[in-house]
Amino acid sequence: MVDYSFRPVTPADAPMFKAWLAQPHIAGWWRDGESEWALVAGDIENPAINLRIVHAGGIPFAFLQDYDAHHWPMPQYADLPAGARALDTFLGDPAFLGQGHAAGYIAARLRRLRRRHPVILTDPDPANTRAIAAYARAGFRPLKTVPGEDGDPVQVMIHP
Repeated sequence: MVDYSFRPVTPADAPMFKAWLAQPHIAGWWRDGESEWALVAGDIENPAINLRIVHAGGIPFAFLQDYDAHHWPMPQYADLPAGARALDTFLGDPAFLGQGHAAGYIAARLRRLRRRHPVILTDPDPANTRAIAAYARAGFRPLKTVPGEDGDPVQVMIHP
């Protein structure tokens, strides 16, 4: 079993983060590196969100964020219980693709989050079958497909 660690994102992560978002396997699911980094950099000190770089064997390879599902206006989570936590992630380093790492580190993070939060949610694009499969292997189940905050459909998944 791989031992995953999660360290806070720092400004020094900008080049790596942007390079990850330039990878073909991420294209279309996240915006460009400059736009996404601007959002992340603006939230580094925000206590409402945990921004993490995921490591396996000391090697950084993924980004994960979790936050109060009701902190920002996100209609896909509006009817879900108070205390629910939302999670978003991407596996950045293509050398780690296809080895079960996404499900592995998501499950590892879930074990920590479940200690404090009754419900964990995520909302991938319904067409992102790779992400949906990784979330399902980590224990999420589909709940509903609805418009997200930008009006595009999202597949809300829940980890009860």
